[in-house]
Amino acid sequence: MTESQPDAPRPRLVVVGSGMAATRLVEELVARHATEWLEVTVLGDEDVAPYNRILLSAVLEGTHRPEALTLRAPQWYADHGIDLRLGARVLGVDRERKDVMLVDGTLVDYDLLVLATGSIPSLPPIRGLVRMDGSLHPAVHAFRSLADCRRLLAAVSAADVDGSPLNRRAVVVGGGLLGLQVARALGARGIATEIVEGGEHLLHQQISTAAGRLLARDLTKLGVAVYTGARAIRLHDRAPHEDGGRVALRLDTGFTLDTDLVVLTAGGRPSTALARGAGLEVRRGIVVDDRLASVTDPSVHALGDCAEHDGRTTGFVPPAWEQAGVLAGILCDEAVKYDGSRLVARLRATDLDVAVLGDAAAELAAGGEVVEVANPLSGSHRRLVVRDGRIVAATLVGDLSRVGLITQHFDRQTVLAPHEPGRLLMPEPTGGEADSVVGSLPDDAEVCACAGVTAGRIRACSSLEQVRDTTRATTGCGGCASTVRQLLSSRPALVTKGT
Repeated sequence: MTESQPDAPRPRLVVVGSGMAATRLVEELVARHATEWLEVTVLGDEDVAPYNRILLSAVLEGTHRPEALTLRAPQWYADHGIDLRLGARVLGVDRERKDVMLVDGTLVDYDLLVLATGSIPSLPPIRGLVRMDGSLHPAVHAFRSLADCRRLLAAVSAADVDGSPLNRRAVVVGGGLLGLQVARALGARGIATEIVEGGEHLLHQQISTAAGRLLARDLTKLGVAVYTGARAIRLHDRAPHEDGGRVALRLDTGFTLDTDLVVLTAGGRPSTALARGAGLEVRRGIVVDDRLASVTDPSVHALGDCAEHDGRTTGFVPPAWEQAGVLAGILCDEAVKYDGSRLVARLRATDLDVAVLGDAAAELAAGGEVVEVANPLSGSHRRLVVRDGRIVAATLVGDLSRVGLITQHFDRQTVLAPHEPGRLLMPEPTGGEADSVVGSLPDDAEVCACAGVTAGRIRACSSLEQVRDTTRATTGCGGCASTVRQLLSSRPALVTKGT
């Protein structure tokens, strides 16, 4: 896009949403100096500055303060000439008038519109979950936002009249990535925690049955009980004196779990109400083409959890960040398009390590072959799906020492020799040897899978703060933090050696 004349009005870009995808889009636009010729307005319906949702469980666990989750402070937006409006809930979009209406009646005009509305939780069909007035039962908590996290923290921290913890037990409904993170965080706080998962094993959409069993065993060792192949069907109050339980959650297996808290992490769907109201084509998500533009209206784009590309929605941060980079390029007239290639997920929970690349089930159906190494004694299960010599999917449980190299081959679609996939599944050295391996990583080796940051970009930084500010490494799932620190600590020695 060419620069506007000084006296010409700048094109108006309105971004609906202030989550991680929207924040990355704005960062990419700033990096391209697009705000010099583009008038950018960001509308966030929460009252707080954009933050890292992945680390909400770390706040619940107590390892991070809420303010540490902030991605960009409001002053950063102001410094770059961006109009950030918090607490600005959008009521509707008028595509003919090209404006957005807020709930307070304010109209915001646009030339280009980006919908980054994310996803919304869907309530499981549990009787008694919702009361007659439409509110959730007071013992039930959602876990999607910082406000949800704070409410759950308050409930966990509540004390009885004698000062002892009031809420000692919790049931987490859902054994996906979020459910495991929440369960681990509650367990770390001393809450007796149980997970209920309707699938036959934990993370059943991402990992194999054998890996799911290992994960369940690890959780049990950490004090979290796991119920798989079971669905919660009814919630009802119990008398305070009955086993100390405040509520009882009945499962379809016949078991009843007495608990103080119920946390919902199962089920979520793309937030598409605005798009539907505006007459855009919506299936599961807002249908977009390779330019991440609505197939109904080319002046409207969508990215992140709410977007559906090539019949697929993502629900993970790395694909959303990839989309943000591509869309920023498209808005700046770069010759780029989105091919939906980057599917990466990482579990962020203390003492639990899981990484997922690609869609293993789909790749196996397309003729992929499995290369697998498991060590139940150490709690590790590593699996690659290889097709035509290329890694097309991977699941790693319990040992992520090779995740960076595997991700690099996955992204580049490197053609591997027959013996190489097996070698990739062997664990890295530990201790001083591991430090040496990290220090000798080539500059093009990927270190941060969430943000796609290489070792070379880390080495170009002088501090962890600079790494976070300029590359966004460590601000996603946080799994790369130790490697980043090792690279930074080895940097002076490398510089001295070179001189």
